[in-house]
Amino acid sequence: MKLLTKELLARFAKLGRQEDSSDPIVVAKFFNPTGAGTWYATEYDPEAKEFFGFVSIFGDWNDEWGSFSLVELENYHGKFGLGIERDLYFDEKRISEVVPSAKL
Repeated sequence: MKLLTKELLARFAKLGRQEDSSDPIVVAKFFNPTGAGTWYATEYDPEAKEFFGFVSIFGDWNDEWGSFSLVELENYHGKFGLGIERDLYFDEKRISEVVPSAKL
């Protein structure tokens, strides 16, 4: 499965940078189906192939805002050879609705 679709790319482009928002919109959610890790993408730079968003590995004090790479997400292979997946049932929401403690 592709992690990005034309529709998602268009949505990221339309929203642009959300750095001035204290409660940005999460456009896409990625997760590790066989282990820890959830990535909530609020921005995407197609030239660098990098997202910006909130990353939760263990759901604790280590969770943080930052950049993460599309290439790294696509190339990761965990247990049983499964890679990172995009949550197909995720509808975009404000970060406060998804991870209340993550507000900027």
